[in-house]
Amino acid sequence: AEPHIGHSYTEVAADALARYHRLKGEAVWLLTGTDEHGQKIARAAEAQGLPPRAFVDRVVQRFVALWQTLGIRYDDFIRTTEPRHTATVQRVLQQLLDQGDLYEAEYSGWYCTPDETFWTQTQITNGACPDCGRPVESLKERNYFLRMSKYQPWLVEYITAHPEFVRPEIRRNETLGFLKEPLNDLCVTRPKNRLTWGISVPFSPDHVTYVWFDALVNYISAIGYGTDAKRFAELWPADCHLIGKDILRPHTVYWPIMLHALGLELPRTVFAHGWWKIGLSKISKSRGNIVDPTVVIGQYGIDAYRYFLLREIGFGLDGTYAEGAIVTRVNAELANDIGNLLHRTLTMVEKHCGGQVPTPSTIGCAEADASLRQLAAALPDAIDTAMQRLDFSAALGAILAVVNRANKYIEEQTPWTLATMGQAQRLATVIYHPVEVLRLAAIALSPFIPQAAQQMWTQLGVARSLAEMRFEDLRRWGQTPPGQRVQKGTPLFPRVET
Repeated sequence: AEPHIGHSYTEVAADALARYHRLKGEAVWLLTGTDEHGQKIARAAEAQGLPPRAFVDRVVQRFVALWQTLGIRYDDFIRTTEPRHTATVQRVLQQLLDQGDLYEAEYSGWYCTPDETFWTQTQITNGACPDCGRPVESLKERNYFLRMSKYQPWLVEYITAHPEFVRPEIRRNETLGFLKEPLNDLCVTRPKNRLTWGISVPFSPDHVTYVWFDALVNYISAIGYGTDAKRFAELWPADCHLIGKDILRPHTVYWPIMLHALGLELPRTVFAHGWWKIGLSKISKSRGNIVDPTVVIGQYGIDAYRYFLLREIGFGLDGTYAEGAIVTRVNAELANDIGNLLHRTLTMVEKHCGGQVPTPSTIGCAEADASLRQLAAALPDAIDTAMQRLDFSAALGAILAVVNRANKYIEEQTPWTLATMGQAQRLATVIYHPVEVLRLAAIALSPFIPQAAQQMWTQLGVARSLAEMRFEDLRRWGQTPPGQRVQKGTPLFPRVET
């Protein structure tokens, strides 16, 4: 179906995290993509009268187009229908079979097509899937199974010993709670007489690969597992998988066992973010209550949309989508705080300094200057602390605190009065301070709202490219050279009138 706000939430967060670590001068490699096999995809294609391949080709382009619109800077986009992925999945299956971790057996139970999951009689409730509440089908068939139970004690011990592996803590506890019960072996194939849309199993012409097993392998197929040892060694293990909490179990139970069985390290962290809701209901294509990102972007702009997703709730919590909430964020924080500081400061530079950044002086009341500089000096550590927790909202809050202090500084120092009284040296200092705050704010905001940050940078007239800046530049006060000519443009974030 069409990409919705939930899809874009994960992508925007991943992009902001990647941009932040690039800003710190670190090597970053960001992978995204689409998993395209399985029964529900086959049925969706059939409903539209299309072959599965033609159907997924069309849908994938919508996701690619949206990520381009949102400025997602991924390093690779993998589709699970690509030959490079197919070959790796088949290699993994063969390896697991050869070492005795796969076996063939008959299975009878209940199947949820939307979740692509088998359930036992004791797990279903009133004929419905315990996860999504939709009807299940009775199935009896021969398949291949991964010996999950063999690795359950190891997995419990690993998660217990590595609290950073599953985050936030509530999801770690959820995973450990699930593992208190005996773990069923995972059915990793589907018979071709029921489903042909999948990756063929190399040792069984009658089966295709279970979509979740297939999809999870993308994380290693994209970086050369089994085909490019040097590249794989450079990029694995991943530092972070970002997922929605509804796919916690495949990523924190199936995936680590698959990796361990292959003799591979686990990712450092699997972070499961919360859901966006309308009222009390999760936003999802299956519920028909999606929010179309392209519509929201058309109304409020790309950076306003990115900002809202990252700022509105703590990453890991559930959030409620409402247009009123977006308008409040745009008007109160983007327009009144950030946009207002930029516009009023550059207006002062034009009016009192001929459009050039003035030379600051130490004459006059220095206590307010020192207070603002002190808050700015604390900003890098505040951002870093928040980002280590993947708390995007707190990181943005720390930036806003400095911006708000600069706005208050202008009100307190009354540069318009200083101009009237002819106190040119003090006026220059009072104007220079918010200019320097804006330089810091543009750098700090660049991972989160990159287009707006670039517009700020351009209006400030900085000669060096924003892309050249590094996180350490946030620790250097006074880097805006006097004489730099500003280029004031239209207000960065116009207020939304309702």
